[in-house]
Amino acid sequence: MSRRKPRDASARAPGDLDMLEAEAELARLAAEIARHDALYHQKDAPEISDANYDALKRRNDAIEKRFPLLVRPDSPSRRVGAAPAAGFAKIRHDVPMLSLDNAFAAGDVREFIERIRRFLALGADEPLAFSAEPKIDGLSMSLRYEDGAFVRGATRGDGEEGEDVTANLRTLADIPRRLAGKGWPARLEIRGEVYIGRDDFARLNAERREAGEPPFANPRNAAAGSVRQLDPEVTARRPLRFFGYAWGAVSERDWATHGAFLDLLRGWGVPTNPATRRCEGEADLLAFYEDIQARRPKLGYDIDGVVYKLDRIDWQERLGFVSRSPRWAIAHKFPAEQARTRLLGIGIQVGRTGALTPVAELEPVTVGGVVVSRATLHNEDEIARKDLRVGDMVVVQRAGDVIPQVIAHVPGERPAGAAPFAFPDACPACGARAPRPDGEAVRRCTGGLTCPAQATERLRHFVSRGAFDIEGLGDRHIEAFRADGLLRGPGDVFRLRAHEAALAAREGWGDKSVERLLAAIEARRRIPLDRFVFALGIRQVGEATAKLLARHYGTVEAWRDAMVRAADAPEGEAAQELGTIDQVGPAMVADIRAFFAEPHNRDTVADLLREVEVEPAQRPRASGSPIAGKTVVFTGTLETMTRQEAKARAEALGANVAGSVSKRTDYVVVGADAGSKATKARELGVATLTEAEWAALAGG
Repeated sequence: MSRRKPRDASARAPGDLDMLEAEAELARLAAEIARHDALYHQKDAPEISDANYDALKRRNDAIEKRFPLLVRPDSPSRRVGAAPAAGFAKIRHDVPMLSLDNAFAAGDVREFIERIRRFLALGADEPLAFSAEPKIDGLSMSLRYEDGAFVRGATRGDGEEGEDVTANLRTLADIPRRLAGKGWPARLEIRGEVYIGRDDFARLNAERREAGEPPFANPRNAAAGSVRQLDPEVTARRPLRFFGYAWGAVSERDWATHGAFLDLLRGWGVPTNPATRRCEGEADLLAFYEDIQARRPKLGYDIDGVVYKLDRIDWQERLGFVSRSPRWAIAHKFPAEQARTRLLGIGIQVGRTGALTPVAELEPVTVGGVVVSRATLHNEDEIARKDLRVGDMVVVQRAGDVIPQVIAHVPGERPAGAAPFAFPDACPACGARAPRPDGEAVRRCTGGLTCPAQATERLRHFVSRGAFDIEGLGDRHIEAFRADGLLRGPGDVFRLRAHEAALAAREGWGDKSVERLLAAIEARRRIPLDRFVFALGIRQVGEATAKLLARHYGTVEAWRDAMVRAADAPEGEAAQELGTIDQVGPAMVADIRAFFAEPHNRDTVADLLREVEVEPAQRPRASGSPIAGKTVVFTGTLETMTRQEAKARAEALGANVAGSVSKRTDYVVVGADAGSKATKARELGVATLTEAEWAALAGG
């Protein structure tokens, strides 16, 4: 069977997915984005445009909104960029550098504003001001100043850890060696974007062509490659610019609004985008968006949308973050571009859970500067709904300027004799039956781990960036190693050193490349519990759920033993406890139990644990809080904050928020009109608190 790269399977329509399809699509998106991150951040050899990359993230975010329980650790909504390359020292960000949620229509912006109002319990007449600015297509950067002096600069990397590019950033004229004016904090982290203007980019590429060097694909890639030069003198010759737009860690803060901070930046000699504007409410934001979109060709630098940030800092702090995105900011992306091309064929992709996904094989067409030859068709119902047939002229769209999708066929341009597509009822990889369960939109191979496609996809997931994150063990290597019998299960990854000589003798390999791979593997023998849980590929267990499970059980031994007990006794205490974890519903409990009910999976976990060390779940930052580590349940209507804000604040203080009451519950916070949870708390002898008592315990 002809198999495509993960990026070829990146387009999914959220409204047409069921949970199983969504899981498979999120896995493909994670793999594709991780590959492009590595190409862009580590190898300076990007294959897609900035717009394409952003569209991949948009697609991922849209599916996560519809299926929040499936969010993965390597999701672009939770991790940004790629792990630092070997050529630079690593710097861990004091405050994570987060990504932004995306909006693609006026309705998305309206919902963003309404979510803020709901979370903060603000009335419709409460004015909301935002800082709006063009979204620069560059490289996110963190600048650290101590007593006004520039001491360190780092790339965003994966959001938690970046690359130390201090020496290179010192060559940028836009980045002051010492802050001007006065009033800056003793320790200040300035965040912003390094970019190259269009005119400078054209001159740079002309010089490279004249020198016989390959031109850069676009300004963003040129900026990234320039900042990541090992020789600062090369960086100094590149026309790099910088815009500051936010702060990270600070020793003290005396600005009350985002706009006030930008004013301070300018006073300290740090450039900010002159097009930034304060907007009042939805209508003002959308007017600014239309204005920037109209001015886009004349701005002199590449942008792919507009960023809206709630202006009041105290409200930003209350809103906090969800996963890796702030609740108080959003990126409003520009519309997708479309083109027409011929549908040459329809292939079938088999995912790690056995889901069969149709793939459009297209006559190559350029959409917004990127050549598209494949696009996902979602499922057989989607093919039937759009009446897509091989030979049709079709409309292709790159959603959010990135992800290729087939929108529709062009009426009147269908070749004679084109027949409706017959979706296969057998797996193209192993020939096993592929039935479509009642109520689901996806067919699934019944071959299980005997299916080569599933086994390969599971290993790809295991080594992916959000899981064990083993650099150098790519798709081709996994397939080749499996074919040669070197990889059968996850534990075999850590036994590859036994085959070092055989690996070095393979075509395209050598001693150095093998040693790099083995070193990358050895570096991952110690892994956080949430990554370990996610890496196992349990259905419905994405990044968010893995973190919930890790936080709840603490250690891998406690988690594994509880899951085994839950699988062995469906009505037992362990299964009931699993169901009390907030956001872990009955369907997810069933999938986790099903995983551990399979002896092969238990053996796989045991084998893996003989090879790796799993770190206990990190203790919450607010470990000094009296509620840190406590399990809390909220019930009834709260008066001083919404239930959503109460949960978010409890988690920020280190508490575990559960959805139901059990013997392990420490506190039940009882609001007005409380129901059965309060009754059960009394029956179990669990402490109940009024809202005022809870506020006092939690520190106000």
